[in-house]
Amino acid sequence: MNIPFSIFLGSLLCAMTASLAAAHSMQDAMNELRHSEPYLQPVHQVAPEFALEDAWDRQHRLADYRGKVVVMNFIYARCKEACPLHSVLLAKIQQQIKAAAMQDQVQFVTIATDIEDAASTVAIMRNYGQTYNLDPENWVLLSGGSNNAPGAGIKAAKTYGLDFVVVSGEEQMHGVVTHVIDQQGIMKARFHGLRFKPEHLTTFVSNLLRPEHDEALANAGSTPHRWWEAWKHQWLTGLLLIPGLALLVLSGIRLKRLKARRGADAPALVNAMPDAVSSRLDS
Repeated sequence: MNIPFSIFLGSLLCAMTASLAAAHSMQDAMNELRHSEPYLQPVHQVAPEFALEDAWDRQHRLADYRGKVVVMNFIYARCKEACPLHSVLLAKIQQQIKAAAMQDQVQFVTIATDIEDAASTVAIMRNYGQTYNLDPENWVLLSGGSNNAPGAGIKAAKTYGLDFVVVSGEEQMHGVVTHVIDQQGIMKARFHGLRFKPEHLTTFVSNLLRPEHDEALANAGSTPHRWWEAWKHQWLTGLLLIPGLALLVLSGIRLKRLKARRGADAPALVNAMPDAVSSRLDS
């Protein structure tokens, strides 16, 4: 145990600082994104569950994608204006996700709100992905399916705070929103409209996939709690801290023994002084 206490303490502080820096870098990146993207609305709420079918009558639930980041939108499949543009915009994001090698960790979900004949809606959805270049590798297109009554999709949209209002014939009035749901099923953001930058949503998703992502860290009020939330995701800090605490205890014991030994040796040193020096001191 010849490690100087100052070196040990410096190493421990460096590890703690690195852990905090990693956590704050993610938080800073999120804050910067919020300021640079006016169409981003940060949220933190449990995403409503749904049970809908694809064009081949296979049922899908939001819970099926737990462990992945979900990028989800609602469309009126017969729409000729905003919805096609929304699909093209998200197709760009899917390409960026794939270019960043994140496609295995991200799931795209599109839900149709059509209330017309179910069979014709299913037929539209069966070809929708090919029409807008949506890669089925990590994209599902859902509706009420041919086995459910029309309106399941529009009801699901309402649970997410979106109203698709039937006007007349093949027309619905609605907003355009892209929802981002994290790996635990918590909705983290809404990107509104069609004017947000695709790379900003891709960056947001990338931040959610970072190992140190933790909501408790972002909302923590005390410095010790922020450090603990950051540290528990940093295995290197953990490896350093456990033996480091043991070294700290041993160093304290050694320092205490050294002080005791010096105190015991002091009288002997005085008695061993030359007589001339002792007499000079007495005078």
